[in-house]
Amino acid sequence: QVQLEESGGGLVQAGGSLRLSCATSGFTFRNYVMAWFRQPPGKEREFVAAISGGGGMTYYADTVNGRFVISRDNGKNTVWLQMTSLNSVDTAAYFCAAGLVFGHRVGSAYKYWGQGTQVTVSS
Repeated sequence: QVQLEESGGGLVQAGGSLRLSCATSGFTFRNYVMAWFRQPPGKEREFVAAISGGGGMTYYADTVNGRFVISRDNGKNTVWLQMTSLNSVDTAAYFCAAGLVFGHRVGSAYKYWGQGTQVTVSS
């Protein structure tokens, strides 16, 4: 049974930081590209960041590049998203996803999804 479980969300003040985690099981983690997406209130889901199976390549949305860092540990089957300099536009439900091809920004390219964790940035 495939499982992706996000954690680490919460309420944070503008300018603050959070680290999201996504613990996975049920599939061969190292073979999958892992990504983070987010869905702001009332808006469509959007791509945030992705990391290749080996961790050597990363890819970010322009809106978070330089503020967020995606990383993974294939021994722990876990991917993280370190978020810094948070502002109100970062308020969203954050989802991790697993796919087979690196570089895709569209959600349909990802096979497995977590249930999400809420991040709320107060001004």
